[in-house]
Amino acid sequence: MKLAHFAQRSRLPRVVGAVFASVGLAGAMPAAAWEPSKPVEFVVPAGTGGGADQMARLIQGIVVKHKLMKESMIVVNKSAGAGAEGFLAIKDAKGDPHKIIITLSNLFTTPMATGLPFNWKDMTPVSMLALDQFVLWVNAETPYKTASEYIAAVKAAGPNKFKMGGTGSKQEDQILTVGLEKATGTKFIYIPYKGGGEVAVQLVGKHIDSTVNNPIEAVAQWRAGSLRPLCVFDDERMPYKAKVTETMSWYDIHTCKEAGVPTDYVMLRGIFMAPGVTPDQLAFYVDLMKKVRDTPDWKDFIEKGAFNNTSISGDDYRKWLEGAEKLHLQLMTEAGFLAK
Repeated sequence: MKLAHFAQRSRLPRVVGAVFASVGLAGAMPAAAWEPSKPVEFVVPAGTGGGADQMARLIQGIVVKHKLMKESMIVVNKSAGAGAEGFLAIKDAKGDPHKIIITLSNLFTTPMATGLPFNWKDMTPVSMLALDQFVLWVNAETPYKTASEYIAAVKAAGPNKFKMGGTGSKQEDQILTVGLEKATGTKFIYIPYKGGGEVAVQLVGKHIDSTVNNPIEAVAQWRAGSLRPLCVFDDERMPYKAKVTETMSWYDIHTCKEAGVPTDYVMLRGIFMAPGVTPDQLAFYVDLMKKVRDTPDWKDFIEKGAFNNTSISGDDYRKWLEGAEKLHLQLMTEAGFLAK
């Protein structure tokens, strides 16, 4: 059984930014554009070391390095309740333009799995920064060189013999694991951890047998020779051809379909604000994120982390979010993860 694809590139226009017009009295002097008047709290609804945390801290560093904002930006991790702590903090900050949040696809899965009184529409969408890939990883000391070899070993061992590690319960990693099981007739013991950094460490230590970590969450261990990528869960190979190890680039990793494992899924990396902010305040952050994406630091990060470099905002972003919400409802229903 194939896991439905999370985003089709052909349907994602590469449009960045939005235009906001201010209407005033004829002849009146235009008001100065809004900008933060105190430090901005940048919430990460996940643990430290994972993809969202790394991206948020990179953005923070770029803003400082290139002096893109007069006030400082403070990254705060609020991971409790599968990210619910972070989402509710933004929802409850109505009208406060000094709080933003970076989102994963737990934006959809957390309320569906827990019954949390929250929906993405309770916040103000700013921009999609990128889409993140998922890679099937094993410890480099194992004999498995391809995804098909690994899946064959899992099948041969029987149900619940191999351990799959992932970030959180009933979130992206476990959804993908269930999709992988349905597509291949396997059954893993799924072990949740707080963040992708911890997941990678557990695989290096052989406490689990495999993971579906994002590229950036395991690239350091891959480069060090501790982990081995078997396939990427997308319909195309990652486009980055610069060598990461002595022998392999991201492009050299087969798609899981190529490896006989017909499963794919990619994840949101997006920015939201609190509800009730003004158009000028929203426009500031849309422009800020465009400036961040235009820096060489960002482009280097995107290539090294093997992201799908898609960015949209405004109505295009809202339409994408509506479609992603419907897809995740379908996936969560099929996996039996909806709150009772």
